[in-house]
Order: sequence, then structure tokens, then C-alpha cells
Amino acid sequence: MVSAFSRRLLCIALVAVLACIVPPAHAQAGVAGQPLGVCLLADKGQREDELIRHPERFDCTTPQHRFGSGDFWAMTSVIDRRSTFATPLVIRFGSVWQDGLTIHLVYADGAIRSWRSDARGIAPLIQLGAIAQLPIPVRDPALVRVLFHVNNAANARGILLGPRIATLAEGDAANLGLAALYAFFAGMSLALIVYNLALWCAMRHRFQLHYCLLLAALLGYTITSSGALAWLAPALANNDRLRLNYLFMGLAGGAAALFTRSFFEDKDLPSWVGRCSNVIAMAVPLSAFGVVAFGAINLRIADLLYALTIVGLLAIVVPTLWGAWYQRSRFLWLFAVAWSAPILLAVLRVLNSLHLIGWNFWIDNSTVVSMGAEALISSLAVAYRIKFLRDERDAAITREVVARKLADIDPLTGLLNRRAFLHQAIGRVEHQQLLLVDIDHFKRVNETLGHDGGDEVLRLFAVALRHAAPDPVLIARMGGEEFALLTPSTQRIEPEALLASLRRVRMPFDLTITSSIGTCTGTLASDLDWKALYRCADSALFEAKAAGRDRARALRLDAA
Repeated sequence: MVSAFSRRLLCIALVAVLACIVPPAHAQAGVAGQPLGVCLLADKGQREDELIRHPERFDCTTPQHRFGSGDFWAMTSVIDRRSTFATPLVIRFGSVWQDGLTIHLVYADGAIRSWRSDARGIAPLIQLGAIAQLPIPVRDPALVRVLFHVNNAANARGILLGPRIATLAEGDAANLGLAALYAFFAGMSLALIVYNLALWCAMRHRFQLHYCLLLAALLGYTITSSGALAWLAPALANNDRLRLNYLFMGLAGGAAALFTRSFFEDKDLPSWVGRCSNVIAMAVPLSAFGVVAFGAINLRIADLLYALTIVGLLAIVVPTLWGAWYQRSRFLWLFAVAWSAPILLAVLRVLNSLHLIGWNFWIDNSTVVSMGAEALISSLAVAYRIKFLRDERDAAITREVVARKLADIDPLTGLLNRRAFLHQAIGRVEHQQLLLVDIDHFKRVNETLGHDGGDEVLRLFAVALRHAAPDPVLIARMGGEEFALLTPSTQRIEPEALLASLRRVRMPFDLTITSSIGTCTGTLASDLDWKALYRCADSALFEAKAAGRDRARALRLDAA
């Protein structure tokens, strides 16, 4: 059954998922502007003016990934819009792996204005969302087409992705909207990292550290994939930014595998799932390192291997969730809600990597959106997990306290046993009064009432001792029918008053029970002091019994 607390957490989790998955009001900011069609042509030494006059040479139907890698020309569909001082225009398109790019703006009067990249590639044009944005110079003739020359395109995702014609205001709105999205995720990640690191330092549970590693990797991925790194490090080449993007995503995948494995209790999952999770946790970062190291040689193969390790990461989720469900894990439902959006969008990204679905801005940026939902809900899952850890700890402490108490208590009378009494008594440097109380003729009580009756007499006698002695007094059953009372000498107990109180106790079958008391006063700083004080009180008790019982005797420590 799901508790009321669990149901409240589930409601919060569902609201967080909807808030992060359903596009907000500015969701279209990343794809601002009017989409343009793209036609491609392999570069075989053609000149741009010749291609502008013969657009029919371009292939407008073949999917981009089928062209392979190399140098290409790409021409947009007809634009026919003017860039003015009041409404300046920009060209926006997606960032891909390429060595260089030249953009030719073709105007209605036949004029051509060109922009060429340097060693940094399109890094100077990168805006938030990793969208390149080129301002169109203000001229009276309308802009007719845009011709791109792509130098050494890797074509892992495409050659020219999502070109759009937009106003500068639309581009600024896109940056503003995406800045809010990325800032939200970055701020939340930093706060959760600090919070969970603090918890990890206190509790030392592996899943807390793995969650911090996951958030740190996703924070690095957000900085690189958002395009903010191009602003923070303008000298960095765009291809190097993409390398870092792969690297942080690979680290995030490895951390996600570790977090998934360590989040559930050890008994929840089969051992082979743990081994596979460890392999995937190493394979995903290694494949990302492969893209970093060998992407310039053949990005298509390196990216394919990377996509396959992501498939492995997704595949390991199924037996993990099944194992948790089979073992009836208390944390499965919240974990499943938290990871539903990242898993779904990761599947879409893999399908895009395998060219089974086309490129889309929000698929390309889905990780930030989905992991925003995951971070919110996983923080609740971590809190939920810690709640159970706290309950388990409190229960263990309670059991330990009860066990210690039981170990210190005489089970028959409920008084301290000899060991616990000595533990609390020895070490007192001020003078203490020790009283040894012994029930008279207890052997006859057992013969008269039986052992069960004798036990009942002991219980009633112990209750009478507790009622007769003030609170600071230590009371213990030393063994058999002998009891001990210890109190500071400044709060002495009058033995005769204690005897009178014990005589009034009503025993089974109105049996008359008397007792004898021996008392002595001294220090208890060490074991030797205890032995001396006990011998003194025991000698006084012997004198009381020798004098006829049902009386008290006191001795001085030096006399004993």
C-alpha cells in the first residue's frame, strides 16, 4: 500500500514532470522565425555565382545523412524579405561538426554579401540553444536566398540543420527564453549538488555521491550544449565545444548508471544487473572519450558507437526496474516517475542519431528539459529514500537502547542488575551510603509458596524498595534475595524507616516478610573502594542477622 506521504510525493512529482515536459509559453523561442527549405549539392569545385544561377542542380529530396561526409553546398528556399533598420533580419541554423563555413547572402539586385568562418568555425555566431545566428546587412533590395558552403562536414546529424529567417527581436526573445530555461536548470543543479554533498558528508550513502556526480556532469553538459560556453570562451572552436558536449553527456550517462544501481537496496536487484550497470557506467564515458579523440577522423563511426552505448544504458534500466518491482522496492514508483521523461527523450535522441527520425531543436535540447524534470523529482526520491534510512536508523537506535536497557535490568524485578549497578556506582568520588538489604528466611518462603510464589515476593519487595527510596538512589538486585541501595551521604536513607516501610508490604497469602539491613559509608572512586565498602556493609548485614534479623546495623569503614 502507498502511504499518504507517498501519495503527496507522487502528486508533487507528477506536477514537476508536467511543468518540465509541457512546453512553457516561450517554448518556441528556440525555433524562432520562419523555416526555410534546404537543398544540397556535393562540392566539386563549383563557383557560387554559377550555382546561384542554376538552383535546379541541387538535391532537395535526399535525406542529408545519406550524402556522407565531405564538402557541400547548401541553398535555402526563396526568402524574398528585406532587412531594415526598424526590423533587422537574421539567419538562424543549428550547430553541427564542420571545419569551416562560408555564407553567401544573395539579394534581388544580384549583389552577394559573404561571411567566412575562421579557425573557430561558427563559434562567433553561436547563440543560446547552440543555434548559430548571422545578422543580415540592411539593404534596400530583398534577400532572395542564402547559399552555404560547408567545409569538411562530418554529417553525423546533418549538413545544415533547421535554417530559419527571423527578426533580430525574435532572436533576442529566443536567447531570453532559453536563458531562463538554462539558468533554472543550472541554479537547481548547483543547489541540489550542495544539498546532496552535505547529506553525503553526514550519511555516506553511495547514491548521494552518484547523484552529485550526475548533476555535475549535467551542469557541464548544459553549459556546453546551451552555447553559453561560446560566450564564456570566445576563442574556443565550435568543434571543441561539441567535443566537450559529448564528454559531459558521456560522464552523465555513466553517473546515471551508477545512481540507478545504488539508489535501490542491495537486496532489490540481481547481482548480474549490478555487474552490467558497472560495465555500462564505464562504457558510456569511454565512448564519449572516443568521440573526443577520434571524432576529427571519423565522427560518424564514433557517434554510432556512442549511440549504441546509450542504447545499452537504456537497456539496463529495464531489468533494474523489473528487479526492484519483483522485490517490491518502496522506491520504485517515484524513481520510475522521475526517469520516465529522460528515458523517453533519450530514446528519441538515439532514434535521431540512427537517422530513424529527423532533427528537431527540442530533441537536440531535450536533455536539459528532461533532466530538469528528473532533477526535481529525483531530489524528492532522494529525500524519500533518506526518510526510510532515517526511520531504519531510528528503529536501530531504539532497538539498541532497548537491548542495552534489557542487558542492564534484572528481568524478574525490573531493578538494575549487579553489572549495571557497579558500572553506575564505581567512579563516584564523594562519600556514598551503601545499604545491603536481605530478605529474612527466604528459603522458607520458597518452601511455603513454591518458586513462583518466591518470585512474586521478590517482585513485590522490589516495588516496595522503589517506592521507599528517593529518585537519586541506585537500587539493584545483587543476586538471590539480596538487594543494594546506593545514595550520596548527604541524602542518607534511614535504615529503620526503610525497614518499617518494607514491613507494611502485603505479600501473597498475607505472609509476613521481614528483612535485615547492613549499611556503611565511604568513597567509590575505584574497584578497590567498592570491595572495601561492600565488605563493610556485608559485615554490618551479618551483625543484623546475628542479632535476630528484622533490624539494621551500621559499621564504619575503618572499623570493618
